[in-house]
Amino acid sequence: MAALADSCADHVQSAGVPMVTGMTHKTWMIFPSVNSGVALDKVSRAVLAEGFVGVNVDKKLGTVTTQQETTGSGRPQTLQVVVRKDGKGSRVDATFILPPGQLAPGVGDNLCRVVNAAGQ
Repeated sequence: MAALADSCADHVQSAGVPMVTGMTHKTWMIFPSVNSGVALDKVSRAVLAEGFVGVNVDKKLGTVTTQQETTGSGRPQTLQVVVRKDGKGSRVDATFILPPGQLAPGVGDNLCRVVNAAGQ
């Protein structure tokens, strides 16, 4: 993996009010020497390793999408990862969306495990 000037954690952003509104957590990284197809395969496996089921991989669009329902509320949490070409490498963006009334401690670390898998 190439030396990176910044880390995934530097890019983590969250929007919303915990337990009041839905929360959206995002992060991204650029991998200058990783082909986007290879990156997509790696992040797809990382999403599965995080315990998600029903993972949908669209190689043409460069997306990984999945939902999980862990609270019994019937309101799923959504994970979307987009991998696209960036110069000779790739950029990986990950978004995790929580409905109102739900929390996900450590979501930034979990997103970064998925995103960083592209460079491993």
